[in-house]
Amino acid sequence: MSKIKTAFFCSNCGYESAKWTGKCPSCNEWNSFIEEIIEKNDKANKGWKGYGEKTDGVKTIALHAVAGGEEKRIVTPDAELNRVLGNGIVSGSIVLVAGEPGIGKSTLFLQNGLQLKNIVTLYISGEESEQQIKMRADRLGIQNDNFYLLTETSTQTIFQEIKKLKPQLVIVDSIQTLHSPYIESSAGSISQIRECAAEFQRFAKDTNTPVFLIGHITKEGNIAGPKILEHMVDTVLQFEGDQHYAYRILRTLKNRFGSTSELGIYEMTGAGMRPVSNPSEILITQKEEQLSGIAIAAMLEGQRPLLVEVQTLVTQSVYGTPQRTSSGFDLRKLQLLLAVLEKRGGFHFGMKDVFVNIAGGLKVEDPSVDLALVSALLSSYEDIPLNQHIAFAGEVGLSGEIRAVNRIEQRIAEAEKLGFEKIIISRYNQKGLGKQSFNIEAVSLSRVDELYKYLF
Repeated sequence: MSKIKTAFFCSNCGYESAKWTGKCPSCNEWNSFIEEIIEKNDKANKGWKGYGEKTDGVKTIALHAVAGGEEKRIVTPDAELNRVLGNGIVSGSIVLVAGEPGIGKSTLFLQNGLQLKNIVTLYISGEESEQQIKMRADRLGIQNDNFYLLTETSTQTIFQEIKKLKPQLVIVDSIQTLHSPYIESSAGSISQIRECAAEFQRFAKDTNTPVFLIGHITKEGNIAGPKILEHMVDTVLQFEGDQHYAYRILRTLKNRFGSTSELGIYEMTGAGMRPVSNPSEILITQKEEQLSGIAIAAMLEGQRPLLVEVQTLVTQSVYGTPQRTSSGFDLRKLQLLLAVLEKRGGFHFGMKDVFVNIAGGLKVEDPSVDLALVSALLSSYEDIPLNQHIAFAGEVGLSGEIRAVNRIEQRIAEAEKLGFEKIIISRYNQKGLGKQSFNIEAVSLSRVDELYKYLF
């Protein structure tokens, strides 16, 4: 009998080694090597051969001889997905989509596949039966005669079916459930994930067919499988959101055909995912009476301006050590801003408990939220509500100065669109405003003590 071939794979980066080592030489991770059975056949899976554009043999070509031009894109009816992908699905691209279980990945891509009425779409599911997918499609209420299902996990069978159907878009749910007959290890193992993704990558490039791979994530929140999976694909999308909130965020972590700073927002409804074209409205609480400790920040999430509500609560500390609790905002940045207010403004937060929350379950990293947070802290400290028609956009420095932020016109335009009367910005942003006229008053301040005098 022939000896069973095994190899060791790094579970972090996918590095292959003949023997076990404690430290991975590729990514320097410790104790990450796992032994797997491999019996790889040299015949690469070419089950799709016989259709598509690029079926001729490999040949070297001069760069100037390559035909240029814009890449062909499929524009979907979903404006948020188009934005995140960079204005549509590029032909021959391979896109990895990852997210928590139950967040709505399958629903979103089933919905998008059904909405593309003029495109032959193949939805491959290794996790659900045809009846389960049909139940979900009935709930979405979209009819499409060009939408086909395949519940199969063997890549060889999948490519034989693909050759018969010749789809224009392939959705795989999920890459962790597939297995290649050329690798002996079980489905979901590092070598299987890597080989199945490589086969779909070759298929996408050879036939110019776009492929979406839906992936799982680990308990740490990283995309499951080796890091090499993210290097192999053209675009990596992360679908995230709080299970307790109705809306979800689709982020771009990598994109070879567009910006990585784009973001799409969806609302989870009974009839599927609804794209949210104006997210600022859902992130600002509609309230009758004015409350202290609340300020509105004009921030940028990627390329799009958002108005978010910053909520703070400052109370007398009952125990000896004051508490600092933050949800959606960096705790170290909060402590830094409290130190600035203590030193530059003379406010004694040393014996106060401070709680901060970004409404809507968002996590913000834009430094322009600093000014709104400082204003909300001062409002809660004095227990005086801020005018609810004022928005804030500015970074606060260590010496108490209000620093300029980028793309100020977009922030002001978003505040104006939502009916705000004033926006407080840095004095150093005045130069960047240009000659554009707004119907909203832009109040420019340079220091935190000026801000306190203006507000109170």
